[in-house]
Amino acid sequence: MAEDMLQFHEMGIDDRLLKCCITSYATVTQAIADLGWAQPTLIQEKAIPLALEGKDILARARTGSGKTAAYAVPVIQHILASKQSVREQDVRAVILVPTKELGEQVHAMLDQLTRYCARDVRVVDISGKADVSAQRPILMEKPDVVVGTPSRVLIHLNAQNLALQKLEVLVVDEADLLFSFGFEADVKNLLCHLPKIYQSFLMSATLSVDVQSLKEMILHNPVILKLEGSQLPDSCQLQQYSIQCEEEDKFLLVYTLLKLRLVRGKTLLFVDSIDRCYRLKLFLEQVGVPACVLNSELPIHSRCHIISQFNQGFYDYIIATDEHALSTPKTPSPADGTKAEKGGKKQQKTKGAKDKEYGVSRGVDFQNVSNVINFDFPKSVDSYIHRVGRTARANNQGTALSFISHTEVATHDDVKKSLVQENGECMLNPYEFKMEQIEGFRYRCRDAMRSVTKQAVKEARLREIKQELLNSEKLKTYFEDNPRDLQLLRHDKDLHPAVVKPHMKNVPDYLVPEVLRGVIDPLSEKTRRRRNKVFALAKPTFKKSNRANNPLKSFRSSGQGSKARKPKPKAKAKPST
Repeated sequence: MAEDMLQFHEMGIDDRLLKCCITSYATVTQAIADLGWAQPTLIQEKAIPLALEGKDILARARTGSGKTAAYAVPVIQHILASKQSVREQDVRAVILVPTKELGEQVHAMLDQLTRYCARDVRVVDISGKADVSAQRPILMEKPDVVVGTPSRVLIHLNAQNLALQKLEVLVVDEADLLFSFGFEADVKNLLCHLPKIYQSFLMSATLSVDVQSLKEMILHNPVILKLEGSQLPDSCQLQQYSIQCEEEDKFLLVYTLLKLRLVRGKTLLFVDSIDRCYRLKLFLEQVGVPACVLNSELPIHSRCHIISQFNQGFYDYIIATDEHALSTPKTPSPADGTKAEKGGKKQQKTKGAKDKEYGVSRGVDFQNVSNVINFDFPKSVDSYIHRVGRTARANNQGTALSFISHTEVATHDDVKKSLVQENGECMLNPYEFKMEQIEGFRYRCRDAMRSVTKQAVKEARLREIKQELLNSEKLKTYFEDNPRDLQLLRHDKDLHPAVVKPHMKNVPDYLVPEVLRGVIDPLSEKTRRRRNKVFALAKPTFKKSNRANNPLKSFRSSGQGSKARKPKPKAKAKPST
């Protein structure tokens, strides 16, 4: 089957792009595996040739299928080909993304693909939280590709920092999320600044009503690609489980799964609010499990740095909020966009500094995630698909486990119906777990939860925000000059709003269920050495100077106001008898 697939070198792609993409190609010199793509994925194989022919494309493919490269490669190829005949510098491609995290990820992908043609193709990301005035000089140089959220692109258009009269390609990534993030009015206003003729791509994980609306506004006679029958990998690659449990049992299960290392590998834990995020983090602190938090209150630089370090293996656990799944933001009017930007600081103070363009459960590529735990069950089927889609990406294996309370049963039933395969089997199976086997841990969990009060959550939330603001703003310039020191900046440190009892971090053997004794070692020496080694990186070591051995520092002088020390008389030897 692999021999019948269309390969990268058969698509007419520029050699400088091929050097970045393929792992082996005999006719291209220095064809080294920069990205390690042996062959295109199904979406890339179908979409790239059509895009190079100049067709508009509406592509639906499941998360982790390679949609970003499916449009990034033809966009760069189009610009390289255009520059052979046109010498004038203009913005030729705009990529719209729903979140700032996804904007940085797309920018990183384009940087990798343009490694050998960086002088010919310049890419900028304006989706971050930098001031509009700071981004103006960059846009005035007319970069070839601009990546940003619709609201930020529209602000620069209204400020005349950006001109799109010569635009040739428009890409909307994660199209099914744009309207749910409140960008409908921004997209409609943005389209008024575009030329009449341009090529456009819509990339989406689902074909929702919002995607159909975008299709009518943006696409012209598009080719529609529906490549994946299921929106999630099959059960051979992704194992999905659910277990019904109430609030206290959720914490008991998390304690057991993590402390007994029944869940291994990098894990994402999703909750539905910021308070729940810190409540779970403080609980895990009490039992000696370090974890990071991701939510809309943290600065964008901190959020991206946390994701980057998580992908590099610095952390095992991230607790993330899925706030956009709770309610649909109010769609702002065209006039409100500029007002909101001008009064941004004022709004942030009144609304707790939440970032409406935050989103980590959707689109962001968390690398090598082994498990997804829905501590709070998502509020919709689409939200479930996007959360679970963070694991089992590409050809990797993954597991998803969802906790279901009595208030979440209805949504759970809707998800089960949507995951029924053609053969009638449901991909979401019950998680067989004997709760009576872990009753011995319940008193420990209750003891830990007594320290996680509302006041403790409030203090931890405030302390975390202050610390991350310091990391993000005050140290930004220093870390740009000293990138190696950036690795020492950790985000999973204990917040310590309450006293952590040392004995809670250990799991005595008599509490371990009999069926697991001798099979697992929750405090193995290997884990202890690894954890100590990682934490040692963040702790500076100070050598105590030996004052007595330094003659300059051990020298003492006596003045008028001080009494000179008299040498002690030597003991006289006793006469021998």
